[in-house]
Amino acid sequence: MGKLAVTEFVSLDGVFEDPGGSEGTPHAGWTFTFDRGEDGEKFKLDEVVAADAQLLGRVTYEGFAAAWPNYSDEVGFAAKMNSMPKYVVSSSLASANWENSTVIRDNVADEVRALKAKYDGDILVAGSGTLVQFLFAEGLVDELRLMVFPIVLGSGRRLLPEGSAKTRLRLVGSQQVGSDGVTVLTYAPAE
Repeated sequence: MGKLAVTEFVSLDGVFEDPGGSEGTPHAGWTFTFDRGEDGEKFKLDEVVAADAQLLGRVTYEGFAAAWPNYSDEVGFAAKMNSMPKYVVSSSLASANWENSTVIRDNVADEVRALKAKYDGDILVAGSGTLVQFLFAEGLVDELRLMVFPIVLGSGRRLLPEGSAKTRLRLVGSQQVGSDGVTVLTYAPAE
Protein backbone atom coordinates (compact mmCIF):
# COMPACT_ATOMS: atom_id res chain seq x y z
CA MET A 1 0.00 0.00 0.00
CA GLY A 2 1.45 3.33 -1.05
CA LYS A 3 1.75 6.35 1.20
CA LEU A 4 0.33 9.70 0.09
CA ALA A 5 2.92 12.31 1.10
CA VAL A 6 2.22 16.02 0.80
CA THR A 7 5.50 17.92 0.48
CA GLU A 8 5.60 21.70 0.61
CA PHE A 9 7.82 24.75 0.99
CA VAL A 10 6.15 27.02 3.53
CA SER A 11 6.87 30.29 5.35
CA LEU A 12 6.48 30.68 9.12
CA ASP A 13 3.05 32.22 8.55
CA GLY A 14 1.89 29.30 6.39
CA VAL A 15 2.33 30.82 2.92
CA PHE A 16 3.20 28.27 0.25
CA GLU A 17 2.43 30.39 -2.80
CA ASP A 18 5.05 30.76 -5.54
CA PRO A 19 8.18 29.63 -3.67
CA GLY A 20 10.09 29.23 -6.94
CA GLY A 21 8.94 32.42 -8.61
CA SER A 22 7.24 30.97 -11.68
CA GLU A 23 3.83 32.52 -10.98
CA GLY A 24 4.91 36.17 -10.76
CA THR A 25 3.22 36.87 -7.42
CA PRO A 26 4.38 39.69 -5.09
CA HIS A 27 6.59 37.29 -3.09
CA ALA A 28 7.77 35.26 -6.10
CA GLY A 29 10.84 33.13 -5.46
CA TRP A 30 10.97 33.74 -1.72
CA THR A 31 12.77 30.44 -1.04
CA PHE A 32 15.79 31.43 -3.15
CA THR A 33 17.10 33.83 -0.51
CA PHE A 34 17.85 30.91 1.85
CA ASP A 35 20.59 28.30 2.01
CA ARG A 36 19.05 24.87 2.45
CA GLY A 37 22.47 23.24 2.14
CA GLU A 38 23.48 19.77 1.05
CA ASP A 39 21.14 18.22 3.63
CA GLY A 40 18.16 20.08 2.17
CA GLU A 41 19.08 19.10 -1.37
CA LYS A 42 19.56 15.47 -0.26
CA PHE A 43 16.17 15.48 1.46
CA LYS A 44 14.44 16.62 -1.76
CA LEU A 45 16.41 14.15 -3.90
CA ASP A 46 15.72 11.22 -1.55
CA GLU A 47 12.05 12.16 -1.48
CA VAL A 48 11.75 12.04 -5.27
CA VAL A 49 13.84 8.87 -5.61
CA ALA A 50 11.60 7.09 -3.07
CA ALA A 51 8.41 8.11 -4.88
CA ASP A 52 6.54 5.82 -7.21
CA ALA A 53 4.25 8.54 -8.57
CA GLN A 54 3.14 12.16 -8.30
CA LEU A 55 -0.37 13.47 -7.74
CA LEU A 56 -0.81 17.11 -8.72
CA GLY A 57 -3.45 19.77 -9.11
CA ARG A 58 -3.82 21.39 -12.52
CA VAL A 59 -1.95 24.64 -11.78
CA THR A 60 1.07 22.88 -10.27
CA TYR A 61 1.01 20.27 -13.02
CA GLU A 62 1.05 22.91 -15.75
CA GLY A 63 3.97 24.70 -14.09
CA PHE A 64 5.95 21.48 -13.64
CA ALA A 65 5.12 20.26 -17.17
CA ALA A 66 6.38 23.51 -18.65
CA ALA A 67 9.64 23.42 -16.68
CA TRP A 68 10.86 19.89 -15.90
CA PRO A 69 11.22 18.51 -19.43
CA ASN A 70 13.82 21.24 -20.01
CA TYR A 71 16.01 20.30 -17.03
CA SER A 72 18.78 17.78 -16.58
CA ASP A 73 21.20 17.17 -13.74
CA GLU A 74 23.96 14.77 -12.75
CA VAL A 75 22.11 13.20 -9.81
CA GLY A 76 19.02 12.14 -11.77
CA PHE A 77 16.42 14.35 -10.08
CA ALA A 78 15.06 15.73 -13.36
CA ALA A 79 15.08 12.30 -15.03
CA LYS A 80 13.02 10.86 -12.18
CA MET A 81 10.59 13.83 -12.21
CA ASN A 82 10.07 13.37 -15.93
CA SER A 83 9.79 9.58 -16.04
CA MET A 84 7.67 8.72 -13.00
CA PRO A 85 3.90 8.34 -13.40
CA LYS A 86 2.02 11.60 -12.86
CA TYR A 87 -1.67 12.01 -12.09
CA VAL A 88 -3.26 15.43 -12.46
CA VAL A 89 -6.61 16.21 -10.87
CA SER A 90 -8.55 18.55 -13.14
CA SER A 91 -12.03 19.03 -14.47
CA SER A 92 -10.84 21.44 -17.15
CA LEU A 93 -7.55 20.08 -18.50
CA ALA A 94 -8.12 18.70 -22.01
CA SER A 95 -4.96 16.57 -22.07
CA ALA A 96 -1.82 15.88 -20.08
CA ASN A 97 1.15 15.73 -22.42
CA TRP A 98 4.05 15.56 -19.96
CA GLU A 99 5.60 12.08 -20.09
CA ASN A 100 3.60 9.41 -18.19
CA SER A 101 0.73 11.74 -17.24
CA THR A 102 -2.90 10.82 -16.66
CA VAL A 103 -5.83 13.15 -15.94
CA ILE A 104 -8.20 12.31 -13.08
CA ARG A 105 -11.53 14.07 -13.68
CA ASP A 106 -14.11 12.27 -11.55
CA ASN A 107 -14.39 10.31 -8.31
CA VAL A 108 -11.14 11.83 -7.07
CA ALA A 109 -11.20 10.28 -3.58
CA ASP A 110 -11.82 6.79 -5.01
CA GLU A 111 -9.14 7.29 -7.67
CA VAL A 112 -6.62 8.34 -5.00
CA ARG A 113 -7.49 5.30 -2.89
CA ALA A 114 -6.91 3.15 -5.98
CA LEU A 115 -3.51 4.79 -6.55
CA LYS A 116 -2.54 4.09 -2.94
CA ALA A 117 -3.48 0.44 -3.49
CA LYS A 118 -1.60 0.28 -6.81
CA TYR A 119 1.77 1.61 -5.61
CA ASP A 120 4.03 0.42 -2.81
CA GLY A 121 6.13 3.59 -2.50
CA ASP A 122 5.25 7.22 -1.93
CA ILE A 123 2.81 9.20 -4.00
CA LEU A 124 4.07 12.78 -3.78
CA VAL A 125 1.82 15.82 -3.78
CA ALA A 126 3.66 19.15 -4.16
CA GLY A 127 2.07 22.57 -4.37
CA SER A 128 -1.52 21.86 -5.43
CA GLY A 129 -3.20 23.76 -2.58
CA THR A 130 -6.82 23.08 -3.54
CA LEU A 131 -6.05 19.39 -4.00
CA VAL A 132 -4.18 19.23 -0.68
CA GLN A 133 -7.16 20.74 1.15
CA PHE A 134 -9.44 18.14 -0.46
CA LEU A 135 -7.07 15.28 0.43
CA PHE A 136 -6.94 16.39 4.08
CA ALA A 137 -10.74 16.72 4.22
CA GLU A 138 -11.06 13.17 2.84
CA GLY A 139 -8.50 11.73 5.29
CA LEU A 140 -6.23 10.59 2.48
CA VAL A 141 -2.95 12.25 3.60
CA ASP A 142 -0.53 9.80 5.23
CA GLU A 143 2.35 12.22 5.71
CA LEU A 144 2.89 15.98 5.60
CA ARG A 145 6.46 17.15 4.92
CA LEU A 146 7.06 20.85 5.39
CA MET A 147 10.30 22.57 4.54
CA VAL A 148 9.79 25.64 6.72
CA PHE A 149 11.67 28.80 5.80
CA PRO A 150 12.29 31.36 8.57
CA ILE A 151 10.41 34.22 6.97
CA VAL A 152 7.07 35.88 7.60
CA LEU A 153 5.62 36.99 4.26
CA GLY A 154 2.53 38.65 5.70
CA SER A 155 0.38 37.85 2.69
CA GLY A 156 -0.06 35.19 0.06
CA ARG A 157 -1.95 31.95 -0.31
CA ARG A 158 -1.71 29.71 2.71
CA LEU A 159 -1.45 25.96 2.41
CA LEU A 160 -4.34 25.33 4.79
CA PRO A 161 -6.38 28.54 4.99
CA GLU A 162 -9.06 29.46 7.47
CA GLY A 163 -12.01 27.11 7.14
CA SER A 164 -9.89 24.04 6.33
CA ALA A 165 -10.91 20.74 7.87
CA LYS A 166 -9.60 20.32 11.40
CA THR A 167 -6.80 17.76 11.31
CA ARG A 168 -4.64 16.75 14.27
CA LEU A 169 -1.09 15.68 13.36
CA ARG A 170 1.87 14.25 15.24
CA LEU A 171 5.50 15.15 14.61
CA VAL A 172 7.47 12.13 13.35
CA GLY A 173 10.67 13.87 12.26
CA SER A 174 12.54 17.16 12.26
CA GLN A 175 15.81 18.30 10.77
CA GLN A 176 17.49 21.65 10.30
CA VAL A 177 19.06 21.99 6.86
CA GLY A 178 21.48 24.57 5.51
CA SER A 179 22.91 27.52 7.40
CA ASP A 180 19.86 29.82 7.45
CA GLY A 181 17.57 27.94 9.84
CA VAL A 182 15.44 26.13 7.26
CA THR A 183 13.74 23.22 9.01
CA VAL A 184 12.12 20.08 7.63
CA LEU A 185 9.17 18.96 9.73
CA THR A 186 7.44 15.65 9.01
CA TYR A 187 3.99 14.89 10.37
CA ALA A 188 1.63 11.94 10.28
CA PRO A 189 -2.07 11.91 11.21
CA ALA A 190 -2.59 11.57 14.97
CA GLU A 191 -4.14 8.23 15.75
